[in-house]
Parts: sequence; structure tokens; C-alpha cells
Amino acid sequence: MATQFNEKDRQKQMILTENLWKVMFRLSWPAVIAMLLYGLNSVFDAIFVGRFVGETALAGVSLAYPLSQITLGIGSLIGVGAGSALSIALGANDVKTQKKLMANVNYLSILITIVYMIGGWFLAETLVKVMGGTGEPMELGKAYFQITVLGSLFWIHGLAGNMIVRAEGKMKSAAIMMGVGLVVNIIANYILIVILDMGVVGAAWGTNLGMLVYTVSGLVYFVKGSASFEAHPFRVSRDKNIIRSIISMGIPSFIMTVMNLVQAVVVFNALSRYGTTYDLAFYGAVYRIFTLLLTPIFGFMRALQPVVGINYGAQRNERVIKGFKVFAISSVLLMLPFWLIMMFSPQTVLGFMFPNKIFDGASLFNFRIYMAVLPILPIVFMSMTFFPAIDKGKIAAIMGIARQLVFFVPVMLILPRLYGVKWVYLGTLCIDIIITIWMFISVKKEFNRLRRGGLHESK
Repeated sequence: MATQFNEKDRQKQMILTENLWKVMFRLSWPAVIAMLLYGLNSVFDAIFVGRFVGETALAGVSLAYPLSQITLGIGSLIGVGAGSALSIALGANDVKTQKKLMANVNYLSILITIVYMIGGWFLAETLVKVMGGTGEPMELGKAYFQITVLGSLFWIHGLAGNMIVRAEGKMKSAAIMMGVGLVVNIIANYILIVILDMGVVGAAWGTNLGMLVYTVSGLVYFVKGSASFEAHPFRVSRDKNIIRSIISMGIPSFIMTVMNLVQAVVVFNALSRYGTTYDLAFYGAVYRIFTLLLTPIFGFMRALQPVVGINYGAQRNERVIKGFKVFAISSVLLMLPFWLIMMFSPQTVLGFMFPNKIFDGASLFNFRIYMAVLPILPIVFMSMTFFPAIDKGKIAAIMGIARQLVFFVPVMLILPRLYGVKWVYLGTLCIDIIITIWMFISVKKEFNRLRRGGLHESK
């Protein structure tokens, strides 16, 4: 008699047994939508500030934006780590770990948030100055950052909880949570910035309100018993082994955020020294557009994580390898049409943040150079998910650190000073090509290791 699976096991069995192209499609499209909605939060902030407050305010928010991403890095540390631990536990039928997971996520979220809020509030001005902020942009950036710090628990716990939902393979549920948060953010931004004329302060509070709703929607999901494991959303406890597992598998994601902050520090300092307020605002706009374009790839990353983790936990190594390839190819194909639009019509895209602005040839060249690497980046991002999902987070962490400290910092300290602002963009392109090649070689070596130690299953 055929084995019958209850509703909560169905998603896991789909990941373990069905055609991987079908699995990719079922998991990826809601995950892509979810990440697009998430990425639109920051873009709408920039659009509202750029259109209704002004270029100087946009420069201030651009300075503070990378700092505010620290909270998302912390949320990713906890969420990616807990999600990876959950996926492996689901694949291995480790019920004990599943039951304890949420209590340890709550413990880490509360502890880290308290430390972050104290440090972030009192060091806000210093941090914005480190980013290269001076004068009015610095003051505006400080105000924006301090308010995001006040809402950091919702940023951290909301993202961590959503990543756990994705780790179950419940991408539609995660997308709905993000969509609700985005709608609240947009409405709040319009009221606070346009109607109440609160400027960058309104933008920050609007984002906080969106993240609050995002967090509450996640808690409702767990309270209702919708999770595929025994979740206890309001328990708080500390299990050394689970916390160690969460941190070891989540640390590459956090390192990526920290290294992106390092990148932002050297870039904004270079722009402050060798460019103008317009250069600061322009780079901030380009960076947000670039990040928005990557959000579909982030969706594929989140969808890949349970596919790799659950199959790895079940010792289906050949299926792990094939899953990676399916997701990498699909994400490259998805990226291509957006990349072509960016390359052929940059002025249209930039016009949303700089209304009535006529861009010179140098600005459009810099935009295209920054976007040129987009078609190959999916390999990097799939790899950054792949290694932690098979409990090899150290490899991804080393690459994330090396990208910034070995390559990025020296390039940004030297080349813009010698050859001008355009080398902020050209240098980034060269570095990302090098990292992609390195990542490709590392993934190929790991495939060989999995094949030597793995099982062969029919697909």
C-alpha cells in the first residue's frame, strides 16, 4: 500500500522526489515575487525621498542605507542559519532539533537586537561620518539610521522568521507576508513623507511600520500551526549545539552584509573625496537599482536552500548537484531580459529617482559598467547558498571576506584617487569577474567530493 503523507510532509516529499525543474518552478516563482517585494521597500524609500524631499536628502539616505542593512545582515545570520539547520533536520527526520529551533531563534534575536540598538543609537553620527558623510547629508543620514535602529527587532526577527518559512519550502506563505509588509510601507511612506512632510524621518518610520507588520504576519503563521514542524514562536531558550549550528551556517550571509558595508564605506569615502553630492546621490540610486535587480536571484537562493539542505540531509548528493545546476541556469535566464533593459535604456530607469534630470555620457557609462556583471552573478549567489546548506559555510565566508578585504578595499583606495570616480564602477566590475571564476572552481571541486561520497538515485 502506498505510503500516505500528511499535508505537512507533502512539501518535503516533493523536494525529495519530484522532477527538479518542476520543483524549481514551484518554489522559485513565489520566492522571486517575495524578494522583489522585499527589494521594492528600499527602492520606494529612494523614490519618495528623491521626488518629494530632494537630492541632498537622497544623498543622506544613501549614506545611511548600507548601515541600516546591518539589521538585515543580522536577520540573515539567524534566518539562513536556522533555515539551513531546519532543512537538514527535516531531511534527516531530526524532530528534536525541529522542536527547539524557534526558541533558540527568539533567544538570538532578542540578545543581538539589544546590543545592536544600544551601539547603533549612540554611534550613529560616527558611523555616518565613517561612510563619508559631512554637513547636511550627514545629519539627514544620522536621523534616518537612528530611527531604523529603533525598529531593528522587527527587521531582525521578521526576516529570520520569514527565512525559516522559506526553508520549509513554503515560498507562497513567505511572499504573502512580504507583500503585506510592502503595502504598509508604501502607504506609510506616502502619508509620512508626502502628506505630513516628515522627510527622511518619515521614510525611516514608514519602513519600520512595514517591518512590524511583516514580523507580526510571521508570528501569526507559526501560532496558527501552519509550519511543517513543531514550532513554538513565543518560547525563549538556549541550546548550545543548535545556536552553534545556526551561527556556523548563517555566518556567511552575515559576512556578506558586513563586507558590503565595508564596500560602501570605501566607495562613499572615495565619492566624498573625489566627487560631488550628485555623485553620492547617483551611486546611491545605482546601488539600489542594482540590488533590486538582484532580488529575483535572492528569490532563487531562498528556494534553492531547502532543495539542497533537505536532499543533503537525506544523503541524496546527486540530486543536490543537479538541483544547484537547475537553479543556476534558471536564474541566469531570468536575469537576462532585465539586464538588457538596463543596458539599453538606463536614463529611463534612473529618471524615477532623478525627475527631469538629463544624464551626461559619463553617468550613463558608469551605470552600464556597474550593471555589466549582472548575467554572471547568479553563479556567485547560488554558491553562497549552496555551501552553507551542505554545512560548508566556511568556504563561503572566506570568499566573502576576500572579495572585500583582499580585492575591494585596495582597489577603491587607490584607483579612484588616481583615475577618478569612474574607477569605482570599473573596479567593481573587475573584482566581481574574478570572484565569479573563483566561486565556479570551488563549486566544481565540491561537486566532485559529493559524487565520491554520495549515493546515486534516479531522477
